[in-house]
Amino acid sequence: MSESPLKHMASHRRLKAGHFIFEFDTPGIGYILKHAGCEFTILDTEHSGFGIETVKRVMAYMRAAELPTIVRSPSRDYKDVARTLDAGADGVMLPMVSTADEAKSIIHSMKYVPAGGRGVILRSAVDRYTAGPTMEKLAAQNRRTMLVVQIETAEGVGNAHAIGALEEVDCLWVGHFDLSCSLGIPGEFEHPRFLEAIDAVVEAGRATGTSLGRLVPDADTGIALYRQGFDFIAWSADAWALGDAVAAGLSAIRDGCEE
Repeated sequence: MSESPLKHMASHRRLKAGHFIFEFDTPGIGYILKHAGCEFTILDTEHSGFGIETVKRVMAYMRAAELPTIVRSPSRDYKDVARTLDAGADGVMLPMVSTADEAKSIIHSMKYVPAGGRGVILRSAVDRYTAGPTMEKLAAQNRRTMLVVQIETAEGVGNAHAIGALEEVDCLWVGHFDLSCSLGIPGEFEHPRFLEAIDAVVEAGRATGTSLGRLVPDADTGIALYRQGFDFIAWSADAWALGDAVAAGLSAIRDGCEE
């Protein structure tokens, strides 16, 4: 198997622009996002209604479109981490990671021997249904699979350096809403306490050479965060983007017709 585009992206700090999928698992979604300019996408199974069958199906769409895809697991449990990868995910994003020990447990769940304890299934979505020597395949999968951990608690911010220092952690992703809630300032993204927390995560990323990621609502926010040090920038999500585009189009028609 070829080397992972996601792992290559995480090896440098240049901008990587992508999009979240919460709602639409249609056959064309990979091509739509690829032609829109996405370099990666994130399929959410934490807050959406998507199950493992959806993950397996959507990953086939994404492979056809050659669009690298991270799947956000519903939990840090072994059964969720390993099953998500068994369904063909190029990388996993794990919520509420607050300590290095939690990150190490995730690594154990997602890596094959000798790097971890993940159960083996081959000639499946994992290896694109190809045959080959077992240990070569396990080593290839250990090299390919990207790990994104979400820093979205006050404890996680305090431990961001220790988490990012783990070799297998490719990206620290700030879950900004949950982080603001953990800090006791829900939705107050300009609050000094929130900004201090972001600065601490950015410093941890710089010190450990780990990529940083954020979901952003608009271009200005994405540009500002990139200049601050974030390199994986996901602009909006499918349902929000469609809703905003339809609202803008209809408003423009109505305004024009009322002139």
